[in-house]
Amino acid sequence: MKIAVVAANGKAGQLIVKEALDRGHQVTAIVRSENKTAATSVLQKDIHELTKEDLAGFDVVVSAFGAWTPETLPQHTSTLQVLTKALAGSSTRLFVVGGAGSLYLDEGRSLRLMEAPDFPAAYLPIAEAMAKGLDFLRTVTDLNWVYVSPAADFQDAGEKTGHYILAGEVFTLNSKGESVISYVDFALALVDEIEANRFNQERISVLQA
Repeated sequence: MKIAVVAANGKAGQLIVKEALDRGHQVTAIVRSENKTAATSVLQKDIHELTKEDLAGFDVVVSAFGAWTPETLPQHTSTLQVLTKALAGSSTRLFVVGGAGSLYLDEGRSLRLMEAPDFPAAYLPIAEAMAKGLDFLRTVTDLNWVYVSPAADFQDAGEKTGHYILAGEVFTLNSKGESVISYVDFALALVDEIEANRFNQERISVLQA
């Protein structure tokens, strides 16, 4: 497949590029600055300036965008607005690297992880910003999108186990009572779902088995 990875220079982006390349896909890195990946080709452009023409011809676009400072947190929504507008009505699928804070704690979906009393206050702003991005994405009906939430403990230095649990909207623990996944196993799971093409306009989640 022809896959574009937006924000390919980030930790998750670089590993998604590598995983897709290792499987023989053609991968274009879309980056704002000098490319740090081994992608097949490169488009150097700010995500907010991407157009329909820039994204034409790809089977899948992956947004690995992340923002962490108070002034940039709203970009978790604005970047998705740009991407969904550019892809609207096309056959290109959009995969979004999401967050865990918006996962629900009950099947009735009455309480989210970030609303729990023991949720770390330091992570609340980013969790709320990413949740707003997901809320916006749920309003998009003219595009095949998949929002992929990692486990609560998303480890950038974790090892590749090759094993993971695919879950849905509800916060899930493994047999050890943990919610953890490495960036590299997350990349594995995401590319698996790109290839499987099982979900449309849904949020899924992944954690280490």
